[in-house]
Amino acid sequence: MKSYKLSFATIYILKNNLVEIIADEGVVMDEVEVDELHDFLLSNIDSPQLLLINKKYSYSYTFKAQTMLASLREIKAVAVTHSSAGALLSTESLIGINQSLQSKVKIFQNREQALEWLNTL
Repeated sequence: MKSYKLSFATIYILKNNLVEIIADEGVVMDEVEVDELHDFLLSNIDSPQLLLINKKYSYSYTFKAQTMLASLREIKAVAVTHSSAGALLSTESLIGINQSLQSKVKIFQNREQALEWLNTL
């Protein structure tokens, strides 16, 4: 499994169209980081893209970043894993703010269930 370090996160390529993204502790992701992520995905991942967002650490987004996160047409689905009530609440809030995410995102308590779901798509 290949890994890549971006300025705010580590990305693991699990399959040619499936990546796991782990944001660094304490990051406040803005539109620059979202652009960096989108550039990486478009350059390195086949479409349709499947993302596993592992909320292993605590981090946040600016409002602008929240509205841009899953805006790429190439992103088919996003599975988000959380390990705390706070992480779950922040993910639900993000989905509520960004209506286009509702049809693409599913939240899981563990990584294995998230990967199982993504692998069925």
